[in-house]
Amino acid sequence: MKKRKFYDVEHINNMRELLNNTVDKYPQNIAYKFKKYRGKNKFEYVNKTYSEFKYDVEGLSTKLLNMGLEGKKIAVIGNNRYEWCTTYLAVTTGNMIIVPLDKALPENELESLLHRSEAEVVFCDGKYVEKIKKVKEQEESRLKYIVSFDETEENEILIYNEILEQGKKERLSGNTKYDEIKIDEEKMSILLFTSGTTSTSKGVMLSQKNICSNIEDIASVVKMYPTDTLLSFLPIHHTFECTITFLYGIYYGVTVAFCDGIKYIQKNMNEYKVTVFVAVPLVLENIYRKVWKGIDEKGKTKVMKTIVAITRGLAKIKIDLRKKVFKPVIDQFGGKLRVVFYGAAPMDKKTILGFNDFGVELIQGYGLTETSPVVTAETDREKRPGSIGLPLPNVEVKIYNPDEEGNGEILVKGPNVMLGYYKNEEETKKSLKNGWFYTGDYGYIDKDGFVFMSGRKKDVIVLKNGKNIYPQELEFLINKLPYVEESMVFSRDRNSMDTMLCAKIVYNKDSAKDLFETEDVSKLKEFIWKDIKEINKKLPDVKHIKDIIITEEPLIKTTTQKVKRYEEIKKIN
Repeated sequence: MKKRKFYDVEHINNMRELLNNTVDKYPQNIAYKFKKYRGKNKFEYVNKTYSEFKYDVEGLSTKLLNMGLEGKKIAVIGNNRYEWCTTYLAVTTGNMIIVPLDKALPENELESLLHRSEAEVVFCDGKYVEKIKKVKEQEESRLKYIVSFDETEENEILIYNEILEQGKKERLSGNTKYDEIKIDEEKMSILLFTSGTTSTSKGVMLSQKNICSNIEDIASVVKMYPTDTLLSFLPIHHTFECTITFLYGIYYGVTVAFCDGIKYIQKNMNEYKVTVFVAVPLVLENIYRKVWKGIDEKGKTKVMKTIVAITRGLAKIKIDLRKKVFKPVIDQFGGKLRVVFYGAAPMDKKTILGFNDFGVELIQGYGLTETSPVVTAETDREKRPGSIGLPLPNVEVKIYNPDEEGNGEILVKGPNVMLGYYKNEEETKKSLKNGWFYTGDYGYIDKDGFVFMSGRKKDVIVLKNGKNIYPQELEFLINKLPYVEESMVFSRDRNSMDTMLCAKIVYNKDSAKDLFETEDVSKLKEFIWKDIKEINKKLPDVKHIKDIIITEEPLIKTTTQKVKRYEEIKKIN
């Protein structure tokens, strides 16, 4: 493997340095753009500079310290919004522990995590106040304060804007508690709970060193610019969105705009002239399908494919006309989109190459909550479609116990690896051994050092003959069918001697109707089964799909769009 080249980066030890360095360089850059609603469908745009953001962070942190909360755990739950970001940094730069919680949690799980985290304060959107009040009233609860981001008339609830202003006044009056804080970047500063797709969620303990080392490593392989605008769309409590959009965005002094919801992605991209988008494959694949559907409806598919082939050929000889030729496509997303970061799941190679054909660079990263999160990534210079990229500069990756094809468990070592699981020594010992984190993901490394992911260890299907089947490999093939929205491959015992592979297929009703000229479910299943048989012909017998279930109902997922296989299989059975 040839020697890699990295960008020069500025070292940061903790969140306070992260914020201060950026404010020193870009004080008047717009840090956040968002809408402030003044009634139904009436709003005004608000811009917050980095100087204003820092002023708010310091004021809020001062108030929390004056409330005696240094070293305490403070939870935050809500939509992606300015107040969420301010709270996160006020807590971490003030030597308190932030506990970001999933806004989509059912009430019983929210209650459980608030108890397990031992949070003493919750910052939240107004709509969560009643739920959290019930938790606060329970005997085992440690909650002392509930802070609402929105106005409320309930006396016992603190209002974010009010305590923020109080903190600012206290700071102006000479309160120096915030300035006197000494941050230990080695200690737990962030407590994150895993999504729990198959079991009880675990509390991941991260330090500021974990997060800051990861930000530096990402910056050394992928460039952003202070002129960039990111659209914050994925749930911000999740470490992928939190690190890549929010914290990495601060590192480069970019502008972050908040998305109004999944239905408004394209509208918001136009509205804010977004240059960088962080997404998951499911969203990107849907966008890509819609682009080609629009081309097809105009009767220009054949012409467009010819143009794509020509521009692809010209790009190979360093003549890049994509931005000009495909301007109408890019204009659908505001005309400025230049790069998309994606992760959380593998993506179809066709979609990756398709976006690149239009002049939009796709950069894949792989990581886990336990690794702050990024482990491997493609870079501005190094790409291999289908892989999950190369290890970050300060991260080691190796394959444990590989099989004859080189597939084994992916192990990770580096400054980004978590401190351990909160109050769960047994799980910590299982996952952390001699400094190596056992990811539970299977994959292999090619001769050039690119890492390829085969699937989750817990998802691997072991047949009666001992063969390992990676369901994601088969799902990729099924998902390429033009009418398939998503799929899940699972196993079912045919008898005591045989296990058969099955697939649950979510189809798009309109696409299927156009293609097969019927809405009759039994007939659709016959047509889909023929396509599955064609896929089987290209696979060894051991990987053949033997039965299918078809449905229009989406698969059960986490907020980061990972399929909850365990729940789906329970539902099927």
